[in-house]
Amino acid sequence: MPGLDPITAGMNLLGGVIDKIWPDKNEAEKAKTRLAELAAAGDQQVIGLLKGQQAINLEEAKSQFWWVAGWRPYIGWICGSALGYHYMLQPFLAFILGTFHVTVILPALDMGELMTLLLGMLGLAGMRSYDKKQVNGGR
Repeated sequence: MPGLDPITAGMNLLGGVIDKIWPDKNEAEKAKTRLAELAAAGDQQVIGLLKGQQAINLEEAKSQFWWVAGWRPYIGWICGSALGYHYMLQPFLAFILGTFHVTVILPALDMGELMTLLLGMLGLAGMRSYDKKQVNGGR
C-alpha cells in the first residue's frame, strides 16, 4: 500500500497473524486491542525520548565550551570532508596523476559506513522522517 508507514504495516501484519492464531473473534479482538495499546505506549516513549534528545542538543549548542558544543560540527566537517574527497578530490587527483603517468594508489573510503553516519546526522534516514512526522503531527 503506498504511503503506509512501517508501524501501520507491521500492525496490519500482526493483526492478520492474530486472526489466524485465535479463531475466537473475542480473543482476537482482545489481542489486537492489547497490541494497539503497546504500540501507542511505544509511540509515546519515542516522542519522550525525542524531546529529551532535543533538550540535550539545545544545551550542547548553547555551551560556551568548544569541547561540548563543537563535537557535532566536528563530526559534520569530517563527514563533509570525506564526502568531498570521495566524490571530487580522489577522482580529480586520479585523472591528473594518470595524465602524467604517475601511479599512486589513492585511499578509498567505505562509503556505506560514511553515508549511514552522514544521513543519520542530517536526519535523512527513514526512521528520522517517521519520528518527525509523529512529533509534528504529520507536517
